Amino acid sequence: MNFLITGVAGFLGSALANQLVREGHQVRGLDDLSSGDPQTLSSDVHFTRGDVNDRPKLWTLLQDVDVVYHLAARVLVPESILYPREYNMVNVGGTVSLMEAMREVGVKRVVLASSGAIYGDQKEQPLREDMSPNPQSPYAVSKLAAEYYVRTIGRLWGIETVCLRIFNAYGPGQHLPPSHPPVVPHYLRQALRGGTLVVHGDGAQTRDFVYVDDVVSAMIAAATAPGIDGLVINVGSGVETSVRELIRAVLELTGSKANVVYSSRVSGGVARMCADLRLAQDKLRFQPSIKLEDGLRLTLQRDPRFVRLLA
Repeated sequence: MNFLITGVAGFLGSALANQLVREGHQVRGLDDLSSGDPQTLSSDVHFTRGDVNDRPKLWTLLQDVDVVYHLAARVLVPESILYPREYNMVNVGGTVSLMEAMREVGVKRVVLASSGAIYGDQKEQPLREDMSPNPQSPYAVSKLAAEYYVRTIGRLWGIETVCLRIFNAYGPGQHLPPSHPPVVPHYLRQALRGGTLVVHGDGAQTRDFVYVDDVVSAMIAAATAPGIDGLVINVGSGVETSVRELIRAVLELTGSKANVVYSSRVSGGVARMCADLRLAQDKLRFQPSIKLEDGLRLTLQRDPRFVRLLA
């Protein structure tokens, strides 16, 4: 099959692209390199640098494509609070530009990488796809708007759509920006360096940490699974883990004596998050296989940044 992946040089995009070419597919990728790294991509991925709002470039890349994976997005929640207009322009505007280009070229299926952040605080756990969204950041709002645009435009123009609400993905190669880095690689790096692990809030807040290989398997299944047009589907581990439990696992694995500091000045965010996976199991035959402790160990073993620190 022929695929186009937007945001291909990002953490999930590169892992997906490399797996697809290993399976013998033709993969084109688009990325503006605002945060991605093209060095992570297999030489068999046909990479193009560009903006997802560049319609002529999209028309060229979409020729003869069977399925589009739309991962191009800005993804930092704190940054979105400061720059909501930019998040709307990329995450929402870029999605509409892509859908229009798909209609004009005639591509028949798109898989959107959405986010569990859409749920916000809910009264019940685990989080089901039929719950009313309660987004609590411009990032989450932009992802929800992208879902609605994808599903509505798809229905109006005859494009098959599936939106995957991906929870806290982690694994080798995850980007570590200087500010607001993702919690798993940040804690691993701090532990290996003997630094301080800062916890926002009391650490009782929970998240659903899902290893990158499990996310990729769900995304690949979504390209061809029957009977999923128009659906929103959770992708997570189905396991609820507190930040305190994550820290315990990180310190144990690394053998670190790093200090843990709790800060009440910054909110710990949503209180609880855990994905209900029944729909993913039914429609995608999805069964996450990597437990958190094993995923952390694999991340330490496979990520060159951590291998160097362990040496």
